[in-house]
Amino acid sequence: MPHQPSTSSQIFNNADSFAQAFDEAWRSHSLQDPAHGLPSPEKFEAVLIRVADHPFAQSDPATARQVGAFRIRLLDL
Repeated sequence: MPHQPSTSSQIFNNADSFAQAFDEAWRSHSLQDPAHGLPSPEKFEAVLIRVADHPFAQSDPATARQVGAFRIRLLDL
């Protein structure tokens, strides 16, 4: 089976799709403003705002927040 690129233009209303969007938004934030100086909790809130229009964030914001926090712990961000 061919490997699909991680930056897919398809967005789904599920935790996996949200996790990918969250990871991309976190990286994008870091690349756009590497000297942002925000502590991790404030950066977390800024990134959540960036992905607030994701279908999963809209349908289940509490779980989306948990997924974002899990990604930070998992990836040691």
